[in-house]
Amino acid sequence: MRYLPLSEADRAGMLAVIGVPAIDDLFVDVPASARLAGPVDLPAHASELAVERALSALAGRNRAAGAGPFFCGAGAYRHHVPASVDHIIQRSEFLTSYTPYQPEIAQGTLQVLFEFQTQVSELTGLPVANASMYDGSTACAEAVMMAARVTRRRKAVLSGGLHPHYAAATHTLAHSAGVVTQRLATALDAEVAVLAAIGADTACVVVQTPNVFGTVTDVTAIAEAAHAAGALLIVVTTEAVSFGLLKSPGEMGADIAVAEGQSIGNSLNFGGPYVGLFACRENLIRQMPGRLCGQTVDADGKRGFVLTLSTREQHIRRDKATSNICTNSGLCALAFSIHMSLLGGVGLARLAAINHARARALRDALAVVPGVEVLTPRFFNEFAVRLPRDAAAVVEALARKDILAGVPFSRLDPGAGMNGVLLVCATETTQPGDITAFAEALTLEIAR
Repeated sequence: MRYLPLSEADRAGMLAVIGVPAIDDLFVDVPASARLAGPVDLPAHASELAVERALSALAGRNRAAGAGPFFCGAGAYRHHVPASVDHIIQRSEFLTSYTPYQPEIAQGTLQVLFEFQTQVSELTGLPVANASMYDGSTACAEAVMMAARVTRRRKAVLSGGLHPHYAAATHTLAHSAGVVTQRLATALDAEVAVLAAIGADTACVVVQTPNVFGTVTDVTAIAEAAHAAGALLIVVTTEAVSFGLLKSPGEMGADIAVAEGQSIGNSLNFGGPYVGLFACRENLIRQMPGRLCGQTVDADGKRGFVLTLSTREQHIRRDKATSNICTNSGLCALAFSIHMSLLGGVGLARLAAINHARARALRDALAVVPGVEVLTPRFFNEFAVRLPRDAAAVVEALARKDILAGVPFSRLDPGAGMNGVLLVCATETTQPGDITAFAEALTLEIAR
C-alpha cells in the first residue's frame, strides 16, 4: 500500500528498538483528559481501490462551477483563466521553484515577483507592494497589525460592510496581539457609521469597496477623517477585476490596500490556495509584512534582482519581525502576473466593463421577479437581493435544478438576521441564457 506501508511486525520491531512495549506508552505524558477513549470516528483502513472508489463517489456529489448557471461570489469569483496561464506555470523552472532563499541563483523567481509587485502597485494606486501574501483575509489582518505598529494605537474600526470572514480572521490575529477590533453593525452601505466611529484612539479604519453586499463607495471622505484623527485607512477589495473600472484605493487616500487576487489567473480551486495582494504608501515600507523584491545592477552593471526587504520571522529575529507569514503563494502570484500581463491595462478595463454589463443584465432580470427586491444601490459585478423566503432554502431548491443561485448572507454571518438576503454575482462567464434560466426558476420557486 502506498500510504499504509507498515505491518504489525514492522511496528513491533520499532517499538522493541526504542524499548517501549506498546504505542500507547509513547503518550503517557499526555493527560488522560486530552486523550480519546477509543479510535477516531473514521472508517477503518481499506484497499487502495476501495479508497479510490469511495473518494470518487464523494467527489461526484460536487457540482463544478462550469457545469451550468453559476451566480456565486462573496469573495471567490468564477472568471475565465486562459489556457496559456496553466501552460506557463507548469513549466519546470516555475513549478519547481519555491522561495528565493539564495537570491543570487533565483533571478527568475525574483524577477517574476518584482513584476508582480509592479502590477499590484499599478492596480492599487500605491507606490509599494510586497511579494504577495496568503490570501485577502490574512492580508487584511496583517494590515491592521501593521497600522497598530505605525500609529502605536491598539484599536481598529472595521466597517459593517467588511466581509464577515475577513473580520473574523482579523479579530483572531489582532486579539492575540492585544489589538481591539470594533466591528460595526452589518449594513448595506456602512460608511456613514464608520465616520462616526473614528476617534483619537483609532489606529486604523478598515473599509471594503465593493463591500460584501457589492456596494461601491468612494471612501475619500473616510480617508480624510481618519488622517485628521491620526489613523490609517485600510481599503479591502475582494474582487480584483474591479480595479479595471473603479477608482483605485490610492486615489481615494488609502494608506494600505489589501485584496484577494484570485479573480485574476486563479480558478476557484475549492476555496484555495489563493493569493493576497498588499500595497502601501512609501513612508510605511519598514512596517510592511512579508518580503519586497527590488531591482539593482551587479558588479558588471548588468540588471539583477534582490530581496530588498525581508521582515518576516524566517529572515530576522522574531522580536524584530513584522509577520510570521511563511509563504508568498508564489505559484498563485505567478498565475496572477501571467494573466495580468496577457490582459494589460486595456484588457483589464474591457474585462471589468463586461463584468459590470453582465451584472446589470442580471439585476434587471431579477428586479422584475415578483417578491424580489434589489438592495444594492451601486455595484460592480455583485449585488444583494431580498427574497420573500429563506435564501438558503431557495438556493438549495434551485441547486436541485442545476442552478447555483448565489450565496445566502446567513451562511457568511448567521447572527446578522438577514436570512432572506441573497448575494448574487455575474462575470464574463455568465451567459444570457444563464440569467434567463435563473430568473425563470426563481419566479417558479417563489410562487411555489
